[in-house]
Amino acid sequence: MRGGMGNMQNMMKQMQKMQKKMAEAQEELGEKKIEGSAGGGMVTVIMTGHKEVVDVIIKQEVIDPDDAEMLQDLVLAATNDALKKTEELTNQTMGQFTKGMNLPGMF
Repeated sequence: MRGGMGNMQNMMKQMQKMQKKMAEAQEELGEKKIEGSAGGGMVTVIMTGHKEVVDVIIKQEVIDPDDAEMLQDLVLAATNDALKKTEELTNQTMGQFTKGMNLPGMF
């Protein structure tokens, strides 16, 4: 019986360590800046690892008052590019904690 309690305590300590490492990795993700772009760099969207858009950069030469729709499409494409890259980084970073576990939709 006594060995079982020791194993349980050891397992709890391991879980606490893993939770701490996960929290640290999540925090580091929030500090990272990921760029997405469209139109050959005419529009750039910068997002944190927590999927918060922090900057949108639009080059002057792409601004055409007669074609707002094109600019809207470029902003949308750049945002989706940044989001995709952020998802990939999140999966790469946080995936180390779920290796071997079947936890769909975890991150």
